[in-house]
Amino acid sequence: MRTVTTYSILFLLLLSGCISQRPAAIRTMSDISYPFPVQSVELEDGLRVAYMDEGKGDQTLLFIHGLGSYAPAWKKNIEGLKNEFRCIAIDLPGYGHSSKGDYPGDMLFYADVIARLIRKLDLQQVTLVGHSMGGQIAITTGLGYPELIRQLVLVAPAGYETFTNGQRQWFREVLTPDAVRLTTVNQIRENFATNFYRFPKDAQFMIDDRIAMRSADDFRWYCDIIPKNVKGMVDHPVYEFLPQLTMPVLSLFGEYDNLIPNRFLNGGRTAEIARQGSSRIPQSVLVMIEHAGHFVQFEKSEEVNAAIRGFLKA
Repeated sequence: MRTVTTYSILFLLLLSGCISQRPAAIRTMSDISYPFPVQSVELEDGLRVAYMDEGKGDQTLLFIHGLGSYAPAWKKNIEGLKNEFRCIAIDLPGYGHSSKGDYPGDMLFYADVIARLIRKLDLQQVTLVGHSMGGQIAITTGLGYPELIRQLVLVAPAGYETFTNGQRQWFREVLTPDAVRLTTVNQIRENFATNFYRFPKDAQFMIDDRIAMRSADDFRWYCDIIPKNVKGMVDHPVYEFLPQLTMPVLSLFGEYDNLIPNRFLNGGRTAEIARQGSSRIPQSVLVMIEHAGHFVQFEKSEEVNAAIRGFLKA
């Protein structure tokens, strides 16, 4: 019971937020129903990345989900932006319809995957749009592969908030695969609710999916990857390297984000962390969205889409 409780606390305070499937039992996580057709591409080492690819345009938006999430988390943003831009939302390895396996799960691993995917699909004029952990992955990719990235859009990104060595060690130790596996239905509901200022009814599919995926044969890999992701975030912090980003960056935060800052370890206001991180980036725009939580891109999709649209066309 102790591990279940610590997982619930971690998900409440830390970073991201979502993953899904209908309450009916499923055989594999690839049985999850997605809002748009799913394609996949196999990279050089056999790793398969699944993605939704909608719309056309001179610019490509590559959406990267957060901790415990998946590509459908961007449904409203794809719907709102696909008439002007090509919108590609991926499942990170270990998640959703993408390959499962014993992957490192750290930020450098995922940045390499993103870079190889961009090259494999021959994408041009790419803007990475990352939520929470996906934001830290986008930052890491922008730092390591600036020649591939035109701009960054960081939605409630992990990486702006800093932690002491002791706090980072706590994150490394507190979450285990069993803690993820044993999360109860009530805790799943509470974890999702915490990601929003007011939980919207049309986000129920996220809870349903997360409950149903527990029956999947490959659920064990999901339970394995999340602790690796958390360790990867604290092992590869990006705060000190933000001044090295060479591309324009849009940062978007909900003013009532319950996960940033970590209210158990640091406390304070979301706007303070947002300004702290954004001010370190040479070409930076910061937008705070009222009456929105950590999952701001879903809760206030029209405002977020408008901010993205204005940023890309500036």
